[in-house]
Amino acid sequence: MAHYKASLDTPRPPEEMFAYLSDFSTTEEWDPGVIEAERLGDPPVREGTEFRLLAVFLGRKTPLTYRIVEYDPPSAVTFRGESSTVVSLDRITFEPSSGGTRITYDADLALKGALKLADPLLRVAFKRVGARALAGLRSTLEEGQ
Repeated sequence: MAHYKASLDTPRPPEEMFAYLSDFSTTEEWDPGVIEAERLGDPPVREGTEFRLLAVFLGRKTPLTYRIVEYDPPSAVTFRGESSTVVSLDRITFEPSSGGTRITYDADLALKGALKLADPLLRVAFKRVGARALAGLRSTLEEGQ
C-alpha cells in the first residue's frame, strides 16, 4: 500500500475550501494527473455522491469511480475510489489557521490482486503524483485570489 500525506495553507475560509474540494469533479482543475472528472447524479454533494475520474498513472489512463464515504462540513471529507486495479482512500481535512485554512490531504492507494507485488514501486510513484497534485492545488488557489 502507498501512502501520501501533505498540508497546505490558504487565506481562504474553511467553508469555501470544503465546498470546492468536496466536489471531486474539481480535481480536473488542480490535479495534473486527472484528465477528466465529473460528478454523477444531481446536487447537492453529500455522503454517497459519486464521481468518475480518468487519471493518468504510470503512463496509463485509469478510470476510477469515487464515492464520498464521510461528509462532515466544513471539517472533513473522505472519498473511496476504485478501478479494476486499485483502491484509493482519500481524506481531506480543513482546519482554521491564521486567517485562513490548513488543508491536509491524506491518501492510501492499494493495488489489487497479483499487482500487489508492485507495491514498492507504487509507493515511489504515488509520492510523486501526490506532490504534483498538491503543487497544482496550491497554484490553482493562488491564481483565484
